[in-house]
Amino acid sequence: MISPRDAARNTTRRHDDRPFRGIVLIIAATVFLACSDALGKYLTQTLPSIEVAWLRFLVFVLIMVPVAIASGSSPLKSVRPGLQVLRGLALVFSSVIFISSLRYQPIAQASATSFVAPLFVTALSVVVLGETVGPRRWIATLVGLVGVLIVVQPGTSAFNPAALLTLASALLWAATLVMTRMISGADRVVTTMAFAAIVGFAVLSVLVPFVWVTPSLSDIGLGIGVGIASTAGQWIVVLAFRHAAASMLAPFSYSQLVWVTMIGVVVFGELPGLWTFVGAAIIIGSGIYTAHRERLRHLRQVAAEPYPSA
Repeated sequence: MISPRDAARNTTRRHDDRPFRGIVLIIAATVFLACSDALGKYLTQTLPSIEVAWLRFLVFVLIMVPVAIASGSSPLKSVRPGLQVLRGLALVFSSVIFISSLRYQPIAQASATSFVAPLFVTALSVVVLGETVGPRRWIATLVGLVGVLIVVQPGTSAFNPAALLTLASALLWAATLVMTRMISGADRVVTTMAFAAIVGFAVLSVLVPFVWVTPSLSDIGLGIGVGIASTAGQWIVVLAFRHAAASMLAPFSYSQLVWVTMIGVVVFGELPGLWTFVGAAIIIGSGIYTAHRERLRHLRQVAAEPYPSA
């Protein structure tokens, strides 16, 4: 007879069988994502945000559609196509809004503010998924929001309205994550990514003619770089979660703030203020604690499930 506790332990092992590889992959993913953000910010100096996002999704769709087809099925064959489209819309508008915010604020500040997304996931999980959230997770969420206020500093001369764009982007990204959870198990990962690429490219292709600025060859090259870095980062994240649990990877995913801070100083001459680091530390701490509580909740659910005799 397999006890619930042993079953939970075995489930954890399936996720944690190669934790070091998962950690290395998640750190590598943050490097690619930081480079994508930096290239996107650089491009917004000469191109509209929608056009930058269009270049990103053009590369995304050129990579993902052939991969999906090569995997043996149509890229749009889905059990829940409506939800996939809705997820794609949330993702593309999150990307456009975040790129727009980079044009008007330091990249480190934008990244620090965007880390509030996992806390938004907690709230959306209650409304959309009907999950029960305990007082500890709610307290962690409120503490994280205090961290956001410290970074943004509303009501002071340091307040940058562009931070509101970053918060809106984080909320849409949180919605994307919640819908990803709803789709999980119904469709393959490659199908979900192909849907995101196709929906995003289609929407931006409709919008981009209204803001079109003919890009230079260097702009096109940088745009391709944005798309490759972003796609590679997202794909590596998927691989990382195959080797380690989310609660284990969460602390290392925040290493992206290190890379964007370095890039901001070297490339853009942006030195974040003290309060950006203080607020980011609070946001990251609450995010890690939330991931920890999520892991405990998952283990309790697994332990409570009945298991047949061995």
